[in-house]
Amino acid sequence: MAHDEPPEDIDAIDFFRDDTTVADPYPYFDALRARCPVTREPHHGVMMVTGYEEAVQVAQDPRTFSSCLSVTGPFPGFPVPLEGDDVSALIERHRDELPMSDQLPTLDPPVHTAHRGLLMRLITPKRLKENEAAVREIADSMLDTFLARPEGELISEFAGPFTLLVIADLLGVPEEDREEFLDKLQRRPRAGGGIGSTGEDSLAHSPLEFLYGRFSDYIEDRRREPRGDVLTGLATATFPDGSLPEVADAVRVAANLFSAGQETTVRLLSSAFKMLAERPDIQTLLRAEPDRIPNFVEETLRTESPVKGDFRLSRVPATVGGVDIPAGTTLMVVNGAANRDPRRFEDPATFDPARPNARHHIAFGRGIHTCPGAPLARAEARVGIERLLARTSDIRISERVHGPAHARRYQYLPTYILRGLTHLNLEFTPAEESTR
Repeated sequence: MAHDEPPEDIDAIDFFRDDTTVADPYPYFDALRARCPVTREPHHGVMMVTGYEEAVQVAQDPRTFSSCLSVTGPFPGFPVPLEGDDVSALIERHRDELPMSDQLPTLDPPVHTAHRGLLMRLITPKRLKENEAAVREIADSMLDTFLARPEGELISEFAGPFTLLVIADLLGVPEEDREEFLDKLQRRPRAGGGIGSTGEDSLAHSPLEFLYGRFSDYIEDRRREPRGDVLTGLATATFPDGSLPEVADAVRVAANLFSAGQETTVRLLSSAFKMLAERPDIQTLLRAEPDRIPNFVEETLRTESPVKGDFRLSRVPATVGGVDIPAGTTLMVVNGAANRDPRRFEDPATFDPARPNARHHIAFGRGIHTCPGAPLARAEARVGIERLLARTSDIRISERVHGPAHARRYQYLPTYILRGLTHLNLEFTPAEESTR
């Protein structure tokens, strides 16, 4: 996978506001890492952590590094000056003033521990196993429509609705309500650039109103009249200490799984199918040996992490990779860069579906904030790829939309948080004996 040469003057690039790195951030990440795996960018004072070991150190140390800014980083930043050698008290005093402060990724222990424990009761290995047959059925149902024409747009016509319906099934959203979820969350265009936009869009305190409203109704209803369904399990699940959460707490957990899990899995699927459509040799390999698909998914996650990175705030002075980090410093743990650290991954820019240590990537994070939906995302990606490969004999990039092989045109989400295509138009040849 070739990339442009590293920029000559990386300090001239404002990673958080320029669009210059949106299409291909990797030369910039490589140049930062070559300078130092932990280095402060000059525009917003963010300490960029681009080395693998350094990123893992920060992610696994929640006592030193708070996640209160994890989603938003320097925008809007912390509401008051962070002064002194221990800013822990300031963080707790002003945490609720930060955007997304009620969401799991921004919580610190002990609140995070309790809320994550609640979520993990919803996505147990047993529940995921029960869900797998539904994942395959949903994939095939979506493909019945998607493959009815010789070409289609993968994200809006397959990946988006597929992942949404899988999570709806996992959480027990009633069948009669799922069409409304598709309409509200998939079919209506979203205004603004969203979280991590490289533009000047403002961020709502909690842009999940529809999900909050629907899951509040579900949980209140199931607490009044338990039905023995998944939503009843959500409504009656307790914190690890045995206490019953407030309705709002249970709602936030479900809404976070729904929104965050769906978004990242869509990006994973689009990156995977872009690679497959560009590499007929890999298509041939995976059709012949589908047991290689799980490692292909891991290598996709390594090379194109759906989340470029997230943020931490140092509570106290620390040292990372030999670099002193003062208290009150905003750090970006750049997963997308760490996953291409040549000290960890040989020839890191090359996509190798048989890479033996592909699963060592940190696309799903590390430590207490490791993505709780990772097993679900892996299952969705594996089944989605298995079924689309089984039901086609060839998948190609649409040259009408994306241009010829030597001059492709791809558009990526204009954000510094998410990495993914805005659309992916494919052409396909159905398999002669497609198995449904």
